[in-house]
Amino acid sequence: MATIKPFRALRPREDVASRVAALPYDVYNREEALEEIRKEPLSFLKIDRAETNFPPNVGPEEPQVYQKARHILQEMIADGIFLREGKPSFYIYELTMEGRAQTGLVACSSIDDYLQGVIKKHENTREDKEIDRINHVDICNAQTGPIFLAYRAEETVNQVLNKVKQEKPIYDFTAPDDIRHRAWIIHQEEDIDKLIKAFSNIKDIYIADGHHRTASAVKVGLKRRQENPDYTGDEEFNTFLSVLFSHDELLIMDYNRVVKDLNGLGKEEFLQEITKSYIVEKQGPSPYQPEEKGTFGMYLDGEWYKLIARESIRSSDPVEDLDVSLLQNHLLAPILGIEDPRTDQRIDFVGGIRGLQELEKRANTDMKLAFALYPTSIEELFAVADAGKLMPPKSTWFEPKLRSGLFIHEL
Repeated sequence: MATIKPFRALRPREDVASRVAALPYDVYNREEALEEIRKEPLSFLKIDRAETNFPPNVGPEEPQVYQKARHILQEMIADGIFLREGKPSFYIYELTMEGRAQTGLVACSSIDDYLQGVIKKHENTREDKEIDRINHVDICNAQTGPIFLAYRAEETVNQVLNKVKQEKPIYDFTAPDDIRHRAWIIHQEEDIDKLIKAFSNIKDIYIADGHHRTASAVKVGLKRRQENPDYTGDEEFNTFLSVLFSHDELLIMDYNRVVKDLNGLGKEEFLQEITKSYIVEKQGPSPYQPEEKGTFGMYLDGEWYKLIARESIRSSDPVEDLDVSLLQNHLLAPILGIEDPRTDQRIDFVGGIRGLQELEKRANTDMKLAFALYPTSIEELFAVADAGKLMPPKSTWFEPKLRSGLFIHEL
């Protein structure tokens, strides 16, 4: 059963919270992160992407980069930008995009829950990305980016969150991308106890977004345990910063693909090949957005096509029947020769937040064709994780993104 713990958050003053809050570190490349910091000097990116404080010849994994991140964080604490909560608390974090709100509980989750499979993953991680965040967390002595977790809806949790949301929020601002961010503090012991008890009855928690941050936080915790053999289990390094959302509030958007060429095939030859696995219907120049599972939009030479997966390629396996798998296993690999989408330079991925126009733009410039997918559902994510399996890369795109810098968990 799931264990959650209140914590004394390090968080920005209310009057500067909107300036500190930043999108996750991996949303930007180095140049983009530097530009954001130039526009907003208080942006948390200067801690999350501390290489922006150095010349371009200094790599992001250099030891002095992590030391700089720690120094800036301590400097902002000394300057009163960040304040430390007076007592361990939970928090509520609500994000509203285009009138649609989702409400999460900010808490510390147990590294043992991850190790024992209560907190379930659906993606593999890369060692180089893990090492980067391990160093960042260990040297800063703090977890700075919250992990996005999901659980099946629980009525007691909803009741407590809805009650506390009647109070005045500690943060309420709209970011430049029009996402509204509101937060509340849960400080009443009765409410804290109710939430801890409610989660102790929840069997499964799922990583929605942040697999690398989770794995890194767990490895830092294990490292600290080795360094402190007399640890009790109550130390902060035994937990990691998370925001837990009820599954029925989450929005997963499509994660689309663009491909550089037809793998040596002519257009008509290519279209003929894909009819073996898909019913192909020409749609004309108007963008086609898939409306149900098993359907795809394809853009090629100024025209859109609707692809419908034939029953012969459908599967009862929770991974094999994902739309991303149907496309990869029956078109991208066998016809276009893209065997490993993680490493193949002929494919790129476009988050659904960018819209179908971005797919047309890419296919008309640096790419040849584009595929629009129907979004993976949260139920599909749960089914894959429950089966102990992994999704193909770039299967889910969650919006809106959690901001870093609003809540920091010190170790």
